Amino acid sequence: MSQPIEPPEIVEVETVEIACDGGGALGHPKVFLSLANGGRVECPYCDRMFVLKPADG
Repeated sequence: MSQPIEPPEIVEVETVEIACDGGGALGHPKVFLSLANGGRVECPYCDRMFVLKPADG
């Protein structure tokens, strides 16, 4: 049984709409992503996983 591949980086964010450009000088085109469905989204270019921070109760 194969194990799932971990994303290269997990980034916690506080907003549902985010933008990713890959960071650094050798990034990628800026893409806008939404965490509205499930509280997480993976960038299609750099595979960073963005997760919504849990609300402080």
